[in-house]
Amino acid sequence: QVQLVESGGELVQPGGSLRLSCAASSSIFSGKAMGWYRQAPGKERELVAVITSGGSTNYADSVKGRFTISRDNAKNTVYLQMNSLRPEDTAVYYCNTVVPIKNAWGQGTQDTVSS
Repeated sequence: QVQLVESGGELVQPGGSLRLSCAASSSIFSGKAMGWYRQAPGKERELVAVITSGGSTNYADSVKGRFTISRDNAKNTVYLQMNSLRPEDTAVYYCNTVVPIKNAWGQGTQDTVSS
């Protein structure tokens, strides 16, 4: 079964932190580079963080130095630690493989940064 389930999003004040989680089915996760994507209102979905199966990471310039992606291969889970959050980080956050599997997109998790 192809499945991705994101969680952890909530309302947070500017400057705050959140940790998102994405539980994946093993058929998606094992040996694959995973990414966190986000889609803000009225904008296209964008890739913000990538982690390879070996743990190498890469980030969009907009989140570099503030977000950290990690993975637990034993739990088929990928995480996104988000610090120093800004209102422009408000979006629905999704995970998927770096080359997205079209029928695997989950519901996403809403992160709202507002005072």
